[in-house]
Amino acid sequence: MSHGKQFTLYTQVSGPNGWKVVFVLEELGLTYESIYLDFAKAEQKGPEYTKFTPNGRIPTLIDHQNGDFTIWESDAILLYLTDKYDAEKKLTVTGDEKYSLIQWLFFQASGQGPYFGQALWFIRFHPERIPSAIERYQKETLRVFSVLDSVLSKPENGGWLVDGKPTIADLSFITWNEAAINISIKGYADVENEYPAFYAWHQKLLARDAVKKTFAIQASLQK
Repeated sequence: MSHGKQFTLYTQVSGPNGWKVVFVLEELGLTYESIYLDFAKAEQKGPEYTKFTPNGRIPTLIDHQNGDFTIWESDAILLYLTDKYDAEKKLTVTGDEKYSLIQWLFFQASGQGPYFGQALWFIRFHPERIPSAIERYQKETLRVFSVLDSVLSKPENGGWLVDGKPTIADLSFITWNEAAINISIKGYADVENEYPAFYAWHQKLLARDAVKKTFAIQASLQK
């Protein structure tokens, strides 16, 4: 089978993790086709998808120019893309700093995504309102904000997580932070004033051309 694009990305319109991959594809100028799974039909659990991704979650990326190499888990995809296709090290680093970058990806995957996702679930989707669960995950959201703010506020870090420059570590946090700010902790905390370094960092990331383009694509699909 021939492919006009280098990559096929299996994703979902509203799912935050798939859009993280699009940020990096756009930042690196890579060509891709997105296939949006219908979760209402449980397409992510069907055999046509789980043959690629046994976990039945999005996203999954197939690299057609690398023997249809297939990789899932969003932060693993980000590492793959920069290791293979970021020759100029635009979004990555080398030496020992690479482990600092990986450290932040692990923190995003274990400390941000799950807690922020649970906050969103109990606020938006859980069939009954459980105030104690909502409060727990809102507080965990703010704890993650405080961790990021403490690092980003240090002058020697230049307002970024790794090596004083924007990397995939920074990009990996955008979508869940955006969901938290606009939904799960809206009205619960004054993010701009209570976590100023974090807020300034998030605004810098939102202002990047690739990020603006990605969110415009998402908005067009949600009309």
